[in-house]
Amino acid sequence: MKIKYQIDLPLDSPERTVHHGELIRSKKFLSELYHQWNAEYVSEIAFAPEGLLVELGSGGGGLKEMESRIITSDFLDLPTNDMTFSALEMPFADQSVAAIFMTDTMHHLPDAGLFLEEVDRVLMDEGKLMMIEPANTIWGRFICQHFHHEPFEPSKGWTIPVTGPLSGANGAIPWIVFVRDFEIFHERFPNLKIELIEYRNPIMYLLSGGVSYHQLLPDFAYGFVNFWDRILPRISKELSMFMLVKITRCASSHNP
Repeated sequence: MKIKYQIDLPLDSPERTVHHGELIRSKKFLSELYHQWNAEYVSEIAFAPEGLLVELGSGGGGLKEMESRIITSDFLDLPTNDMTFSALEMPFADQSVAAIFMTDTMHHLPDAGLFLEEVDRVLMDEGKLMMIEPANTIWGRFICQHFHHEPFEPSKGWTIPVTGPLSGANGAIPWIVFVRDFEIFHERFPNLKIELIEYRNPIMYLLSGGVSYHQLLPDFAYGFVNFWDRILPRISKELSMFMLVKITRCASSHNP
């Protein structure tokens, strides 16, 4: 089945997100990239305590297809949701969640501080928060500011205007919170320890055409592209488009 790339659906509509999921599954480069990301999330479960496993902003990413225990959720009421709620008001008891996963979601949240307060509340001791988000690198910033419809403003703060669940955005928010304002983050959230920030994926998403354009190379080029997608960030993180952020809620912070 041929999938249209340019469709007349509002960006904030559930139907648009469903369409994005269809696009992801229909394109080899994009589906393989999401599979890589999802596999990393699933592998992290072994290092988390026993508890709820939650994906925020699930959209059409397909994580539950790899791990059925994961609770899919979104602010939009989608047919793929197990639950529908705001990430700023999670319907979970204190310290009941073992792991939270999210892909390209945090930079759409209206208030990163309120979100992290909720993360701190619901995560169990040794619980995990793991996300893939845009990276503020020379290459990533150039692509986001010149070829992407979402704002990317590294000089801004932790909040964005509330316009809609997808139309409201600042792609630089995760970098702002976890890199630029690391000391503020550490002081405000002493329970949350950044375990890893890894820069990655300079070309795979770009050559896939994302959810707006046709894939730019034939499927048989995937192996070649995947090789360079892994090698280039090792040469310089400034060549990356995305970053993996891994955070653990530390039990030791509760001890006198």
